[in-house]
Amino acid sequence: MSFFKKLRDRLTKSSTRIDEGLDAIVDAGDADTSPRAPADDQPAGILGRLTTRAEDPRRVLDDEMVEQLEEVLIAADMGVDTALRLTSAMADGRMGKRLSTSEIKSLLASEVARVMEPVARPLPLYAKKPQVVLVVGVNGSGKTTTIGKLASQFRAAGKSVVIAAGDTFRAAAVEQLQIWGQRAGVPVLTAPEGSDPASLAFDAMTQAQEQGADLLMIDTAGRLQNRQDLMEELAKIVRVIRKKDPDAPHNTLLVLDATTGQNAVLQVEAFQKLADVSGLVMTKLDGTAKGGVLVALADKFGLPIHAIGVGEQIDDLAPFDPDDFARALVGLN
Repeated sequence: MSFFKKLRDRLTKSSTRIDEGLDAIVDAGDADTSPRAPADDQPAGILGRLTTRAEDPRRVLDDEMVEQLEEVLIAADMGVDTALRLTSAMADGRMGKRLSTSEIKSLLASEVARVMEPVARPLPLYAKKPQVVLVVGVNGSGKTTTIGKLASQFRAAGKSVVIAAGDTFRAAAVEQLQIWGQRAGVPVLTAPEGSDPASLAFDAMTQAQEQGADLLMIDTAGRLQNRQDLMEELAKIVRVIRKKDPDAPHNTLLVLDATTGQNAVLQVEAFQKLADVSGLVMTKLDGTAKGGVLVALADKFGLPIHAIGVGEQIDDLAPFDPDDFARALVGLN
């Protein structure tokens, strides 16, 4: 099964919310008795190239319809500002035209892809060895699973990887990383529960350098409710690993849980203050109707989105593709 098919199949909660909302908007307008536009009055450009069924209901795009579209996008967790920008772009040059649901979905997918295109970038790989990737995120975001999946994928691509289980206060996180390490054939450095994460990171840097590893992935704690403690902990990790490499970490990856919806926006803001976040991974898109928050994140922060996850299997984490995501989000095949 292709990743797009998985994405389309598993984003059904988000796409259904948008699909049903658009259907309701157009159906409400179609009930109006206003005369239909003649066939030669169909919109030009992208809309003119779209093939729609003759029985598709249509509705005149007016201010009321634009407001209703905004409400649908806000309900899909795209946020107010992003919803306003998307609907404004969709309406540009099309006010007064009669549009079908399929035309609106295609327009929406096009505008979403346009927003997402600049941020769709795989995790960069450098010649520097080891490339240090600091992974941050709140507990429960899928952080440790993401580290394991990325490590396994890089290992399968011929890269040597070392993992540091730096969330030393959560035994479950350490055990989970050890399981993924065994699956991938990747060493996982651990320390006794409650140990200093910075000390573990230093040891991991030493081991990664001695082994000539391509990548060192460092897990971190995610106790966001204690921001001062977490800030000090992250700052200490950075200070310590920079004794080995002044440019480390080379990436700071923030893992977000899609089911949190607009809370993901708050998490990005918080972690940008705590750490120099260089890119995002969004997990659990298969379990939520809030997939639209990824559009809001791209629009608001412009941070690279390296990968998205739609399940628990190793191949359920894949590089982010804006066109595939946009089409899956709005329910297009």
